[in-house]
Amino acid sequence: MGGATIWADIRLWREPRTRHRSGVLIRREVAGDEASIWAVTAAAFGKRGADGVPAEATLVDELRAGDAWLPELSLVAVDGAGEVIGHVLCTRGHVGQAPVLGLGPLSVRPDSQLRGVGSALVHAVLGAGDALGEPLVALLGSPAYYRRFGFRLSDEYGIAPPVPRWQPHFQVRVLTGYRPEVRGTFAYPEPFDRV
Repeated sequence: MGGATIWADIRLWREPRTRHRSGVLIRREVAGDEASIWAVTAAAFGKRGADGVPAEATLVDELRAGDAWLPELSLVAVDGAGEVIGHVLCTRGHVGQAPVLGLGPLSVRPDSQLRGVGSALVHAVLGAGDALGEPLVALLGSPAYYRRFGFRLSDEYGIAPPVPRWQPHFQVRVLTGYRPEVRGTFAYPEPFDRV
């Protein structure tokens, strides 16, 4: 070693680029957000029901008014101007008698889509559910999209969707509180029966 100097090649990494142009804050829904959440959900889903309203917008309102509502798991994405541009929620579902979470709807305003807002909302709600000690989150959605968050087809965990034909799209993400004995058919809160 004597006077030899060892140099290490140290590289400082730049902060990663995000796909959204300005900062997005994820926070809990607060009183006064309801109309903005309704508008974001209606715009995101777009297809109108017989009454002219997207079923998903009505679903959020019905879930909020019901027993399965978990206020700490209703999250909004707010842009730099303070406008609500996205929303996600988890409500109380069950596998048999075991309480679990059902994720959805996930909504991002069309002009803010494809910028990472939806991903930020999903990561945030999964983290919040995990922090609360929940065992798992179930959802009906695109496996190609939700796989990146750790979701797997529900049958890998012995969990069946409430409608058998949903199996190719019904997924589960286990959390720290997961117990392998939680098996059976998943049940959404009652308002989902009308969607």
